[in-house]
Order: sequence, then C-alpha cells, then structure tokens
Amino acid sequence: MKLLLALASTLLPAVVSSTSSFSFFGSDQKPLVNDDLSVPGDNPLTFCSNPSNYILTIDYVDLDPNPPQKGKTLAIKAKGNFTEEVDKDAYINLSVKYGLITLVNTKADLCDQMEAVDEECPLLGVKKFTKEVSLPKEIPAIRPMKGTFTVLADVYTKDEKKVTCLKAIATF
Repeated sequence: MKLLLALASTLLPAVVSSTSSFSFFGSDQKPLVNDDLSVPGDNPLTFCSNPSNYILTIDYVDLDPNPPQKGKTLAIKAKGNFTEEVDKDAYINLSVKYGLITLVNTKADLCDQMEAVDEECPLLGVKKFTKEVSLPKEIPAIRPMKGTFTVLADVYTKDEKKVTCLKAIATF
C-alpha cells in the first residue's frame, strides 16, 4: 500500500503536466463540456458534478472570511432557486474528512436544517438567507503539517432526486 501511494504521488504530477501538451485527437480538439464546477460567489465550494440537472440552482454563496478561519465568525450569504418542490423527508448526506480519515458521516433531515436559517419546507422558488457561524479555535491540525478538511454535502428529495451536491476543501 505504501509503495502504491509513493508511486502515485511521484507519477501523478508528471502525468498531469504532460497531458496539456499531448492529445490523442490533435491540438485543435476542444472539450465537450465545461468542467469548471465552481459554485458562483466568493467561496471555495465546487459542485460534485455538472449542476444542470440539480433541483437547486445556486445564484451565489458568499463566505466572509473566505477561506474560513478557525476561531473566527463565518458569515454565509446565499441565494438560489428550487425549480421543483422539496418537501419533508428530503435529506443531506454529510461527510467530513481530515485527509483520508472520515470524521463525520451522517444523514440529516434537510427541513430540520433549513429551520436554522429561518426557512421551512416545502422549499420552492427563490430562497435567500444569511447565517453566521462561530468556528472553534480548536479545529485540529497535525504538527508540523496543516490539516486539510474535505466536506461533502449531497442533498436528495425523499424520492431520491438530486437537489444539489457541494464539496469544499479547507486547510487550517
């Protein structure tokens, strides 16, 4: 396992850097899709995949400060449009990883979470909210390395339709 990891970490940068100059289809070949999955606004968020089929169309998510900092208050402003009704029993699969170690892996009720931003189900149409969250000073870091956290929020209706899927990576 250590050998595989060492090989991958050694070869990956070389492969990635060489792919920009090498193409099986010629230099004038263009990609078929835009693979920029950045969430609009001032934030480190990305969509997990192309959001064109998501029920929630996100206009923006702004974080202040961006990137979030331990021991500081994080202000979140967001606006989006629910193109279909999202009702009770919708849920969020939330995972938080520290490097490769899973710290949190849970399923939460979406409607319960929306109450924290003064919204309630059913969710339909344009929604806008502002929320402040205090980030603890005790966010762990392994010395001498900084800690990298990956947060994944995958949201579904009760009928398993994808509402949205967001990913964030933060280093403290």
